[in-house]
Amino acid sequence: MTVAGVLACTALTGCGGGGSAPGALAPPPKASAPPSSVPAPDSASAPATAHASDSASASASPKKPPTMAPGPAGRTPVFERRATGGGAAGRSAEKVVALTFDADMTADQGPRAASGERFDNPDLIALLRRSKVPATVFMTGRWAEEYPAQAKAIGADPLFEVANHSYSHHAFSSPCYGLPVVEKAAMTADVRRAFTAFRKAGVRNVVPYFRFPGGCYDDAALRALAPANVTAVQWDVVSGDAFATDADAVARQVLDGVRPGSLVVMHCTRSAAPATEAAVRRIVPELRARGYRFVKVSELMGNGGGR
Repeated sequence: MTVAGVLACTALTGCGGGGSAPGALAPPPKASAPPSSVPAPDSASAPATAHASDSASASASPKKPPTMAPGPAGRTPVFERRATGGGAAGRSAEKVVALTFDADMTADQGPRAASGERFDNPDLIALLRRSKVPATVFMTGRWAEEYPAQAKAIGADPLFEVANHSYSHHAFSSPCYGLPVVEKAAMTADVRRAFTAFRKAGVRNVVPYFRFPGGCYDDAALRALAPANVTAVQWDVVSGDAFATDADAVARQVLDGVRPGSLVVMHCTRSAAPATEAAVRRIVPELRARGYRFVKVSELMGNGGGR
């Protein structure tokens, strides 16, 4: 999950990604790195049926998804919004946008799930399928353990790709809005534990991307995470869906913020982001009416120069 959600709750959970509670969240911290390639987990190869404008994105991710080269001194690279097209040639910017959903569940929330709290949102995933919207799901290892059948189904659908959101959903830098902090020496192990949880659940179409819990990181975290061989992925549009009940307000915030090449961060959890599905019902047709095509992060990164 992202920084915004933690403002209202120590650890926002579910299939979701940042929001604001209350107010809007500032863009995440910036980092940059040159493009290259990094070893990737297995990917699915089944064909997909998609909306005409999104057909390229809905196909299975490549066996070796695009990544970025390590930064200075081997630091973990960070991918953010990609400006698309335009420039000196006078071409219009390519209208593509990546919707991302963080499947958050922290390591200590098992009892809450056992008591009936839902950290998933299958109706939202079903809506994305019906609307044929490609998306990247940033999943915690703990979420995959709690909902293995859903995790496997998401990973088996070539409309989606599954990325790493840590195992524990603890912060990788401090302060981070009240989240417990992972020790630097344990960061790579935490990320690898999430990948292991994906494998145990039978998740396919896993890409070597990582989203910092809370969106919080610093130079020490980028150094400590280098052995994990992942590309960190941030965002430029915060949906504000965390704990929101006004779907129209969430939709407006997304629609007002999207630009060609945008990365949108949202939630997919019934308990912590109840308005997200309704917001997506408005967001998708409106962006398509504006000429936007939905893509997964791997396509956005690949077109931006990653290899």
